[in-house]
Amino acid sequence: MIVRYALCLTFLLLLITNPASSSANSSALSGCKQSCGNVTVPYPFGFGSNCSLNSWFEVSCNETSTTTPTVLLKRINMEVLNFSLRSSDYDSDLEYHRVKAPAVSVNCSGREASHGVNLNDSPYFFSEFRNKIVSCTGGAVFGRNLSNTCYDGTCCETVMTSYLKSFNATFGSRSDGCNSAYLVEQNWRDSNSGNRSVGTVLDWAIPEEDFVLSKTGKEYSCRQYGLITEEPYLNKSIRCYCNKGYRGNAYLPNGCEDIDECKEEFPNPCGDVKCMNRPGSYECERRKTWIIPLGMGVGLGSLCLFMGGWWIYKFLKKRRKIRLKNKFFKRNGGLLLQQQMFATEGSLENTKIFTSKELDKATDNFNKNRVLGQGGQGTVYKGMLTDGRIVAVKRSTEMVAENVEEFINEVVILSQINHRHVVKLLGCCLETQVPLLVYEFIPNGTIFQYLHDQSEEFVMSWETRLRIAKESAEALSYLHSSASVPIYHRDIKSTNILLDEKFKAKVSDFGISRLIPNDQTHLTTNVQGTFGYLDPKYFQSSQFTEKSDVYSFGVVLVELLTGEKPVSFERDENRRGLASYFIDSMEENRVFNIVNARVMSDAKPEAVMMLAKLSYQCLSLNRRIRPTMKEVSIQLEQILSMQKGSNFEQHRQEEMECLKMDLVSSSRDSTYFSTGSTFDSGNTFSRKLEAFPS
Repeated sequence: MIVRYALCLTFLLLLITNPASSSANSSALSGCKQSCGNVTVPYPFGFGSNCSLNSWFEVSCNETSTTTPTVLLKRINMEVLNFSLRSSDYDSDLEYHRVKAPAVSVNCSGREASHGVNLNDSPYFFSEFRNKIVSCTGGAVFGRNLSNTCYDGTCCETVMTSYLKSFNATFGSRSDGCNSAYLVEQNWRDSNSGNRSVGTVLDWAIPEEDFVLSKTGKEYSCRQYGLITEEPYLNKSIRCYCNKGYRGNAYLPNGCEDIDECKEEFPNPCGDVKCMNRPGSYECERRKTWIIPLGMGVGLGSLCLFMGGWWIYKFLKKRRKIRLKNKFFKRNGGLLLQQQMFATEGSLENTKIFTSKELDKATDNFNKNRVLGQGGQGTVYKGMLTDGRIVAVKRSTEMVAENVEEFINEVVILSQINHRHVVKLLGCCLETQVPLLVYEFIPNGTIFQYLHDQSEEFVMSWETRLRIAKESAEALSYLHSSASVPIYHRDIKSTNILLDEKFKAKVSDFGISRLIPNDQTHLTTNVQGTFGYLDPKYFQSSQFTEKSDVYSFGVVLVELLTGEKPVSFERDENRRGLASYFIDSMEENRVFNIVNARVMSDAKPEAVMMLAKLSYQCLSLNRRIRPTMKEVSIQLEQILSMQKGSNFEQHRQEEMECLKMDLVSSSRDSTYFSTGSTFDSGNTFSRKLEAFPS
């Protein structure tokens, strides 16, 4: 019962969907409008001369009406209600279209109308079998083509003649009331007599000379319509339809489409044998019982072969990936790091060697949307570990084999640094092509952003600037003198001083930092760093000392004091370098002219002058005059205390006298600021340095 119900439902669905597919095949030429309102316009009819066969078949769409849009046959000015094409040779519907024909009426509600129709010399005529003529109230005499008179009753019908091409009527004198005559469809009823116009069926044919397709094709056939008349548009006219097995619009190129009988006919035309569709027909496959087990065997074998190949491919790929990771791990010093961690057991308990899989997951495969910053030493990505910690992952640009041991030693030392103002190194990953370093994430950006980006909401007050300077100096002092092995940062700048969630300073980016044995005072290496912050002596001699970090920090102090960038092409040529610009201002006793306006409004002049003096000492070309970072840290603590008011009166005179004496001493001792030839050479180097961007 259930199977029978399912079959009946399927058959019903096929009956419902079949007409829709047939109508969908009728369409206009490519690129032409297909409908107007609810009326679909098939070729050879069309909107415009390029979309129709000729002017007789050209239609227009009246969309300005307040009701629904209407379609008009332009040459005969008749409104079309719908079109119909013969889609195949077994389609019982002939080609026709329904038009809205006006009525002929006299004395009807005071509205006398006579709207006859004349279709002579056109390819159209009224259908003999689908129409009838109706006259209401009184006698009516129709046009010469009808030769009939209707007298009977209130409404009567008269016989249609063949190939009727005109319609008109005149009324006799038997009734003075409303007289009307209609040319209507066979199923029209008297209830429609109140309408001003009624529907009638208009037939048509294509003159042979206007036909552009071949009369015979594989999908369609064309034949004469069989009309032998004196009308030039009916004699030897052509009608086309799709051959059996096809349906669609035979007047369009490739307009007839194949019917898939295997899917559309119900029940299956081949019974329980497989049905195969063919162009214009179908075939029933012969029974081949041995094919089923053969196909199953081939399919199962192919599946096993595919699964086996896929498993081998995945195994080899995973094995190659593991080997590559081990190769990178050894090349990047992983074994050496493990030895160091074992030798210093306990001191490196918080340092972790991450796997590449962990960091890929943490950074979403190093998605570019996770980039926090880029520099000459690598790219920093934001990531989240499985335990929920937010970290910064630095991917280095390259790794030289000769520097592996030095790099591992630095990782070990930096992992032991635990200073509140130094970004903590959490671990590293060595099984990638270049090492990955994992740091704690600092959320509030760099002091460079807040000093030079006016869009930042956080405004740095004078006390905040002093506090950040003091905290950064403490961190550098720790690296220089309190770590187990002295560490030279080598890239101190405002973009490498970060601010945590409480806007406390954190010194970061030890990408080019170096460990200095206790018995050495300097490091000879290729010049690296950022122009605008670079120690001129280091640039000349390639010898980096702790005082080179002091010089770079002096530039940061001047940035905090003035709010200016270390190198700016917006300033005059001789003032592009902030260091030389500041030194000139100090020597010319106009330092307050370049101090930031917010600093001048918040700070005490004495505190500003003390910071300016400290910055001036840090920027001296004579390294002996520069203070150590520990001395800088102590001096900044004193300035911060003075700004807050503690011991201010006690220090005021003392600091001003010291400032004057130190400035005179610095001018005498410094080769950079001497009045002789050495000053000129130093000034020349300063200008060379300014030519490089920061």
